[in-house]
This record gives sequence, C-alpha cells and structure tokens, in this order.
Amino acid sequence: MSSATRVALVTGANKGIGFAIVRDLCQQFSGDVVLTARDEARGLAAVQQLQAEGLSPRFHKLDIDDLQSIRALRDFLRKEYGGLDVLVNNAGIAFKTDDPTPFDIQAEVTMKTNFFGTRDVCTELLPLMKPQGRVVNVSSMVSLRALKNCSPELQQKFRSETITEEELVGLMNKFVEDTKKGVHRKEGWPDTAYGVTKIGVTVLSRIHARNLSEQRRGDKILLNACCPGWVRTDMAGPRATKSPEEGAETPVYLALLPSDAEGPHGEFVMEKKVEKW
Repeated sequence: MSSATRVALVTGANKGIGFAIVRDLCQQFSGDVVLTARDEARGLAAVQQLQAEGLSPRFHKLDIDDLQSIRALRDFLRKEYGGLDVLVNNAGIAFKTDDPTPFDIQAEVTMKTNFFGTRDVCTELLPLMKPQGRVVNVSSMVSLRALKNCSPELQQKFRSETITEEELVGLMNKFVEDTKKGVHRKEGWPDTAYGVTKIGVTVLSRIHARNLSEQRRGDKILLNACCPGWVRTDMAGPRATKSPEEGAETPVYLALLPSDAEGPHGEFVMEKKVEKW
C-alpha cells in the first residue's frame, strides 16, 4: 500500500449502523475501507458478508476500551497509508432500559466506552488525519434531550464555546462519581447514563473541531457529531423506526463531504441538517 491510497475507517462495524456505514463507504468512497471490531471472528464474518456482495473492505481488530489495541491500529494506518482520510467513530454501548445493573455501574461502564474510548481513539488517530480529512463521531439525539434535563449550570458549561477537553473530562468523571455517591440528581444530572456519555461525545466533537480550526486551519479537516436516528439494532431494539441503512445516511453524508466544503464543522447534525446545541 502506498500513502497515495486513501483510507476510511469505521469503529464498531461488524453489525448495525457501523456495518451499514462500511457498506456505503465501500460503494462510494474512492479508496480502502477498514472495518474494525473488537471480536475478530465477528469482524471477519462481517467482511465475508460484504465480500459476498462484491465489496472489498479490509479488517483490523480494534477494542476502543484498550489503548494498546488503538495504538496498534494507529501504527497500522501510519505504516500502510501514511495517515487517515476518513474516521467514523461509531463504536458504543447502551444498557437496556430494564437492565437490573445498578445505575452507578451502568454509568461507569457506559462512560468508559462511549466517552473515554472514543476520546482515546481521537487522541491517537486525529494527528494522522490528512488534509481534507473527515471525522464523524456518532452521537445521539439523546444527548440533546439529556442536555435539556441538566441543571442550568451544567447546560451552560456544556454549551460553552471555550470549554476545554480537561474540563469536559472532569465533568464526565464527576457524573460517574456522583452516581456512586447517589447524588447525581441533586448535582443537576439527568437519569440517563447513555445520554450523559453522548453529551460528552457531542461536546468533545465541538472541542476537537475548534482545535483543528486553530491548529490546522489550512488542512480543511471537517469534524462533526451526528445522530443516525432511532435505528433497528441490537442496541435500540426491533421497534425503532429506521433501518441500519437509513441510519447510515447522515454519518456517510458527513464522511463524504466534498473536498472544497467549508462545513458543517464542529456541529451536531441530524437528518443531514445542523441542530442547535
């Protein structure tokens, strides 16, 4: 592989929305598409399924909870492609509504993957982004709902144009600590661990976009958070209104923004439209 070959990568892509995003990118992106999954057997099975459709994604193992796994992927991309053109951070988890796991455990486990795992991927892979690169962080409309159910003080912090990554990390850690102490409601948090982790993903996207604009202005990298919609997946269940293919539309739209596009950048996008955060 030469660094002239373009490459797109999707995390958590062996099923659901991630799988549908890989399929679309295989059909529309001019370059290699890397499907990642933490379970190698499931990832390779997903690649075989797409090969049977005449598509040719590559596979690389990735567990976003494991820094060594992320760094191995980083080294692979650097060696094979000299960087990265499209990054879709799709991997994430959610507990079912009726799950009996105590709320503080749900908060800790969900935060570890959805926020801190995604942040670790960004820390390692954003420096690899090539000029005109595209980064899409799959968030959720639940982040907007959760934001509206936060105290006015927390809302102000999460909407701040100057919030730093360190401050955001502090707030995400505080939420988990507050759930352990049983004071999260008193401290102004909503009753949704998933929602708070996705506030984290949306705000992290805003911070990273701001940093890219300041530090790599000439490279025209566009980074956004998006909501794929309510999609029939293992996570959302069979009653959801969209198919995975429909859920992939907005993430793929953002991943394939033309090279001369000025935006969207640092936005929260739903149904291909920018939503007010």
